[in-house]
Amino acid sequence: MRAVTQDAFGGPEVLRTADLPRPEPLPTEVLVRVVSAGINPVDVKTREGGGMAGVLGGPPFVLGWDVSGVVEEVGFGVHTLRPGDEVYGMPWFPRRAGAYAEYVTAPSRQFALKPRSVSHDEAAAVPLAALTAWQALVDAAGIRPGQRVLVHAAAGGVGHFAVQFAKHLGAHVIGTARAGKHEWLRGLGADELVDYTSVRFEEAVEDVDVVVDLVGDEHEATGTRSLDVLAPGGLLVAVPSGVSPDLARRAQERGLRVSAFLVEPDGRALARIAELVDDGRVRIGVEEVFPLERAGEAHKRLAEGRTRGKLVLRVG
Repeated sequence: MRAVTQDAFGGPEVLRTADLPRPEPLPTEVLVRVVSAGINPVDVKTREGGGMAGVLGGPPFVLGWDVSGVVEEVGFGVHTLRPGDEVYGMPWFPRRAGAYAEYVTAPSRQFALKPRSVSHDEAAAVPLAALTAWQALVDAAGIRPGQRVLVHAAAGGVGHFAVQFAKHLGAHVIGTARAGKHEWLRGLGADELVDYTSVRFEEAVEDVDVVVDLVGDEHEATGTRSLDVLAPGGLLVAVPSGVSPDLARRAQERGLRVSAFLVEPDGRALARIAELVDDGRVRIGVEEVFPLERAGEAHKRLAEGRTRGKLVLRVG
């Protein structure tokens, strides 16, 4: 099968197309023919030696966790899917999934039926980003109607889903993004928007119940500064950089809560998200689709940090 692999950590130039053996499904697994694969910031970090490199170990390996495709074979014990089903998922995260390839195998319950109303390119943009937003808001924060939610990097892959999910859950949604993306975000349901390039968000926002930080303290201390906008007892969900001892201490001293976060495979949540997509309540932002052979170019684009929504690889 065709795949994009790497033999060393480094820049986008380490990604190369190769022919690799096709995997075979074990009991309870399915073999999925990949049509499209989503690209995420964790892919870029892992390629460089950060991200999930500590879990994957050293190269060679095939990157990627977002998959949309068609079930080719099912292993013994699989009852929820059958050959020909169009599925999407985030298999194995944070272990090796190998989505930048023509075939992947994974437990059947890490997949769900693809939203019927969208293409494989659009569906491949969903799993990791949407599950991150869903689990951060629903499982970690337990969002309730009427709460005020601030989403940092609201126009990004995770952010544009977080805006829509928070709105669906009945929250008042505030987002940080460049001014040129505000109109698009209003169309997704954002109630207030802050152009972080022209004003410090802590000067424009207050009394927030939950902050979903998709930027991290390594970028202008976004996590620490977010404590200034939280209401008493408010929660900061720190996605990319976790919670440092200093951040935890500062929050405790002010009567605030902080939570580190890492997304998990969740076929049941993906099934619910597919319903929201098919009902028209959630839209998928895909900025560009690249052929598999241009994975390095796609990584360069994503690393610039200006993408609206997601980038996708067309595999099959």
